[in-house]
Amino acid sequence: MRGTLALSINASWNVLNFRRGLVSALREAGWHVVALTPADSYADRLAEIDVEHVPVAIDSAGLSPLADLRLLARYRRLLKRISPAAYLGYTAKPNVYGSLAAQALGIPVINNISGLGTAFIDRGPASLVLPLLYRLALRRSATVFFQNPEDRDLFIARKLVPEARARLLPGSGIDLARFAPTVAERAAAELFTFLLPGRLLWQKGVREYVEAARLVRREAPETRFQLLGFLDVANVSAVGRRDVDSWEDEGLVEYLGHTDDVRPYFAAADCIVLPSYREGLPRSLLEGAAMAKPLIATDVPGCRQAVEHEANGLLCAVRDPRALAEAMLAMIRTSSERRAQMGEAGRRRVERDYGEETVIEAYLQALDDALTHRPSR
Repeated sequence: MRGTLALSINASWNVLNFRRGLVSALREAGWHVVALTPADSYADRLAEIDVEHVPVAIDSAGLSPLADLRLLARYRRLLKRISPAAYLGYTAKPNVYGSLAAQALGIPVINNISGLGTAFIDRGPASLVLPLLYRLALRRSATVFFQNPEDRDLFIARKLVPEARARLLPGSGIDLARFAPTVAERAAAELFTFLLPGRLLWQKGVREYVEAARLVRREAPETRFQLLGFLDVANVSAVGRRDVDSWEDEGLVEYLGHTDDVRPYFAAADCIVLPSYREGLPRSLLEGAAMAKPLIATDVPGCRQAVEHEANGLLCAVRDPRALAEAMLAMIRTSSERRAQMGEAGRRRVERDYGEETVIEAYLQALDDALTHRPSR
């Protein structure tokens, strides 16, 4: 046993679904992994992947300075007790307050900025405060991973992270054996189906997706529009259940709920859609591409790394339902042979650039680098 590693993220589900391969590799390398996540409905399942769970209450949507100071003290107390060799931070508050607590205890920190979120998309109090907190928290990190060059360059330009410590990472890595093209062909008589998977947030382009559905139905009424993902999440940009119910009542969309296994839903769809305002590197698009599905996404950071226009999918203007509808109609009118070619191109792209092994190797190297220059406590 090499020692203990602590990782923290705002949902246990994220560890189980997005970090399973990394955790497995860390354990194979001799590490005991401790997850500091909320005591949510998925926390008990962390034992399935041999991860020790230490509960930490994280109010992801909260803006109270007093509550955040309590979170910082909570992190410091827990990390002092756990005494890990290194701390891995994901999502905003674990990246800020967990990092500050770890650094105060002399614990090396590796951060992952998987996306910039609402604070960097819309103007508001958080858009002023969060960059300052990032500058404070990331200045002593051993490595800060970014998932697209635009996010990395933005943080460097605004002096939120030292350039020498900023590295690119190809997302969270896709298990190419698990996310593979399906063998069975879909029946030709089935309705053409678009699927938007992910947390139901306005910034994911849910409103534009619904408005585009209205426009597309005028010319292609026999089209299905599906939503798949967590509803009523703790986020200031969360879509409300009442909105989804009204869209379903109107017959515009079909809400599929949330799932621990997206593959059957991806397999049943003709095209995966993500009209997001900005992303780190959207896993849903990479998973869809790995399953040889054509994609539609907005031409924004993160999405444009996953979608090469007219190669493995189509890009359209952001926050523009009409542009999204035009892309959808173009996809419907594209021959099944051409859509299959797009899917095959997407699969090759994921195999080349976004396999899980690349991410695991990057983390193992970052850990070696961090522990070689470990600060004294």
